Amino acid sequence: MQYDKSKNGTSGGGTSVGPLTPVGNWSPPACWYQPTYSPKEMKAESEQVWSEDSPSEEWKSKEKDRYVNGKPYKDFNLDQQGKGYFWQGYSPPENGGLPGANSCTDEPFWVPIGQAPPPEHKNAVTPEILAELAYRQILIPQGTAQTNPAGTQTVNLPTWVWMDGADFHPVSVRAYLPDYGVEATTTATPVSLHIDPGTSDAQLFPSSGTCVAGKDGTLGVQYTDGAKGDPPCGVTYLKSTDGGSYRLTATVTWKISWTGTGQATPKALPSGTFGTPQEVTVQEIQSVNR
Repeated sequence: MQYDKSKNGTSGGGTSVGPLTPVGNWSPPACWYQPTYSPKEMKAESEQVWSEDSPSEEWKSKEKDRYVNGKPYKDFNLDQQGKGYFWQGYSPPENGGLPGANSCTDEPFWVPIGQAPPPEHKNAVTPEILAELAYRQILIPQGTAQTNPAGTQTVNLPTWVWMDGADFHPVSVRAYLPDYGVEATTTATPVSLHIDPGTSDAQLFPSSGTCVAGKDGTLGVQYTDGAKGDPPCGVTYLKSTDGGSYRLTATVTWKISWTGTGQATPKALPSGTFGTPQEVTVQEIQSVNR
């Protein structure tokens, strides 16, 4: 299996990137079955193991029945060289601590090129599984929200909050099996920004604290000189921090969908989020000139 990450998020311009956190209890597979051995490779690997003393003779006999004696494979399918692969369970080292990482323990099984893997093998790679694995590879921009006024805020003075659409833009990763002609592209698109002011002594705009992306991709609304009144997206702090600070968190929700082999219309996957807290100091001055 391979990935094309040319349209993934990248660091640059002071913006870092990181993984998404799926909403809810869903997560991409921690292990899966993928093409691993050609018939010749399967023969060489098996005979090397069988030559060792540690496996029991009973186990070796069962393995020889399975791969040599036609129960179900004969002579490692050597007559099918170039026409398929034996698939085996795989989990990358970084998934070692994840639930289910060690659950892909089925014996290697044969999948002819041009055919789907047998359905009884859970997480055997299909276009949808590829889409889910691509989900885990997505890197989205990470950063704190921009505010106006910048820096220290003032009690009862509205604060505009936004994230620049030039940084927070759609990203995608393509996963594919070259020999089988199966692929899927998973795309993450930022759709909203939720403001948590870090205190109950605040008024949110809108009252839900959730601001949708504009036509230019900006999350929230960027302040422009001369703008007055309540911001379309922002917060008014009602009490000072009195020498401390509030932890304002702007959380971006990303809509996730995929297309691929047999799936031309974008199909939804669970949304993902990322939020970066930032410390905000609020002073008691009642009026200030912009």
